[in-house]
Amino acid sequence: MEIGINDSPAISSSDIGVSVNSGTDIAMDSSDVILMKDDLTSILDLINISKRTIKVIKQNLFWAFFYNALMIPIAIGILKPIGISINPMLASLAMVLSSITVILNTLKLKK
Repeated sequence: MEIGINDSPAISSSDIGVSVNSGTDIAMDSSDVILMKDDLTSILDLINISKRTIKVIKQNLFWAFFYNALMIPIAIGILKPIGISINPMLASLAMVLSSITVILNTLKLKK
């Protein structure tokens, strides 16, 4: 399978351009994804990884939004009249834990 110079305009104008490692440099530069093997069944792996990545992105956005919707009113003191407040040190620790949760959730993709 040979991907040449004349394929690069089609690759760059596609939604997701895929080329193989044995193609020309210009074809690889214009593609979004470069398959390291000349085996087109790797495209199935590419599709599965992209679906899992989108799922993890949505999970991370949900948890970040949930955390911020819950903790920001507490941190700025809106709930202080009803006795709910948080120490700034604990608020910063909670923010770090939120970031660690997002990182650990993203690391699931390495499996």
